[in-house]
Amino acid sequence: MDFKNKNVAVLGFGAEGASAVNFMLGHKARVSVFDVRSEDKFDREQIGRLKEKGVEFRFDKYPESFSGFDYVVRSPGIRPLSQVFEKIKKEAITVTSATKIFFDLCPSPIIGVTGTKGKGTTSTLIYEMLKKQGHDVYLGGNIGLSPLEFLSSLKSDSWVVLELSSFQLQDLTKSPKIAVVLMVTSEHLDYHRDVPEYVDAKRNILRFQSRSDFAILNRDYPASNESDIHTEAQIYNVSRERGAERGCYVREGFVVIKPDGAEINVIPTADILLPGKHNFENACAATMAAYLAGVEIPNIATVLKEFKGLEHRLELVRVFGGVRYYDDSFSTIPETAIAAIEAFEDPEILILGGSSKNSDFTELGRVIREARNIKAIIGIGEEWPRILAELKAESAKFKVVEGCANMEEIVRAARELAEVGDVVILSPACASFDMFPNYKERGNQFKEEVSKLS
Repeated sequence: MDFKNKNVAVLGFGAEGASAVNFMLGHKARVSVFDVRSEDKFDREQIGRLKEKGVEFRFDKYPESFSGFDYVVRSPGIRPLSQVFEKIKKEAITVTSATKIFFDLCPSPIIGVTGTKGKGTTSTLIYEMLKKQGHDVYLGGNIGLSPLEFLSSLKSDSWVVLELSSFQLQDLTKSPKIAVVLMVTSEHLDYHRDVPEYVDAKRNILRFQSRSDFAILNRDYPASNESDIHTEAQIYNVSRERGAERGCYVREGFVVIKPDGAEINVIPTADILLPGKHNFENACAATMAAYLAGVEIPNIATVLKEFKGLEHRLELVRVFGGVRYYDDSFSTIPETAIAAIEAFEDPEILILGGSSKNSDFTELGRVIREARNIKAIIGIGEEWPRILAELKAESAKFKVVEGCANMEEIVRAARELAEVGDVVILSPACASFDMFPNYKERGNQFKEEVSKLS
């Protein structure tokens, strides 16, 4: 792909859009950036530096026409089926993305990981396992760097691990050497038209594989398990509930690999440092991918014993007064809150609620009603009334606390409820935008307030 002296429009100036701008400048393209947000939403110094390099910026709205451009680079947050791309298609302009460009130019084998939740944890586990084996390995995509940032450093014997969202996969036309599909339920219905469109986008990670490639599918979720018909690759199944003819699963307290008919014990599940049975799924998926990439069993086991997890993913913040406080702010859908609830047998104080992602809270309500160890729930945010309706709390044994206006009040309420041996979990099952700028800030505020307890 030769971008020299080409006119390139970059739509969306988020992290991936900025990476695409720098990449295009390095390839001597003439670059224009379009973003529907106002200019005051962006870093003035960053924009100033790029303007000095010849980049043109147009904010507030898209132009009526993109005629005159050779390429349009789509940022992940802009739907490929949106009206602006309908116009671009009519003008017969090539549309690409940072992810598509990387797949076209990458000289190394790629391990791609997608799923509704668990992508970041699994991708990082695979990266650490490959690094433990001594490989030259890079981690990027939806986690860490945009892969265009390290493209020039790659060699044919390097490995790349990419966390891939539905936004990045939706218009992809190439698939990774090893594709991992974790739990797929429903999410981002504020972006995708419906659940089938969301699932279909996820399956693009498989569609363009060949028979020499590998697909790792989670058997415990129908949408993931039924994705086998969408790939030509060799299929390996993972599960924390049942075995497989070929794959990686939990059996009798061990993570077991069965690559060719013979079972190999990798590690006792009790030795996995990550909390929660849901992380057995991520451990199995990472183990299978690393094994197929040539990582030896002892190196896989060492990483599983030592990996503490990612920030805001069931992260132990502090033990204070005999109470453990966990930050699971990354939990923005009911399924991840359920996983957090099921991760512990000790008495739990849950912090639930936030802004809407059009989620169905029916199953979350059932799990909470049937759980024997939930002591109290602190309900917050716009979605709390919908969650409360599913709890049928009038007949429940747990206490409900409402009306907290900020994180200081939330943590204070949790402290007043908690006793020695209890677990306090911020696992909201919702987005954060009603009370906090994003899930990271929500988690950071929780950690800050917990650190102040005295």
